[in-house]
Amino acid sequence: MKVLIVGLGSIANKHIVSILKLDPHAEIYALRHNFNNITKEGVTDIYSINEIPAHLDFIIVSNPSSEHFKTVQLLIDLNVPLFIEKPLFINLKGHQELLKEIARKNILTYVACNLRFHPIITYLKEEFNKRKPLEYNVYCGSYLPDWRPNSDYRENYSAKKELGGGVHFDLIHEIDYTMYLLGNPLTVQSYQSKKSPLEIDSADVAHYVLEYEQSSVFITLNYYRKTPKRAIELVWEDSVWYVDLLKNEIVSSGNEIIFSQPFNIVETYDLQMAYFLKCLENKSVTMNDIEEGIKTLKICLNE
Repeated sequence: MKVLIVGLGSIANKHIVSILKLDPHAEIYALRHNFNNITKEGVTDIYSINEIPAHLDFIIVSNPSSEHFKTVQLLIDLNVPLFIEKPLFINLKGHQELLKEIARKNILTYVACNLRFHPIITYLKEEFNKRKPLEYNVYCGSYLPDWRPNSDYRENYSAKKELGGGVHFDLIHEIDYTMYLLGNPLTVQSYQSKKSPLEIDSADVAHYVLEYEQSSVFITLNYYRKTPKRAIELVWEDSVWYVDLLKNEIVSSGNEIIFSQPFNIVETYDLQMAYFLKCLENKSVTMNDIEEGIKTLKICLNE
């Protein structure tokens, strides 16, 4: 297997680990822009598009979100499958022309949203195929400075609006898995703002109200909660389920354990990469290609 990575940050390192678990002999190249960057063992650095090796199996786009659009534009001429880290883009400018070009070249694409492979989301997908909740409440909150404790949060892309920072982009997972479970909503209302004392210029809180034929959906996202919480509350006709994605547990209002199992978030990256490689092998369309990623982005931006 031969893979090119554009943007060798923390998320790219997770993907590298998953790739090497699946193929210990994979050849991995990283397109870098700074000769002073720290090298990574087992990864060959290149510094120009002219150095990109032939016969790549796929390319991972994991540079800052603000660079994704022009990076994809640059890479589509290579006619190589694209694994694009979320969020897909930070706006919708020029997306229709790009989609047409990708379709014309028949390039396989996948937008990486690893929480689709969380055991609880897998369980809920099966449950939602049988019935839909009356009410679906999502809450995801954590403290941005704790995300990367060895770096200054104020210097990270998450803190900078122009680089694609903002809680609605970073936590687009919650929008993505909601659409994965329930499909496209009938209507959307949203609100993004900066409320906390955090020294950032990006949005640190976002709220979404999505209307479905059978379900009302409320999503809350924030950067300022010091005790992390990632949860879903499902109101059914006959009971309420409390879904904890951090504990990997679902408990009913009657204290019945609906679902519980040991879990490590790393598993979602491994399962995601295995799924993508299977799609490559079978030459099959992915469940979250660039067209579906655009639909999620439209909800995120409410455009």
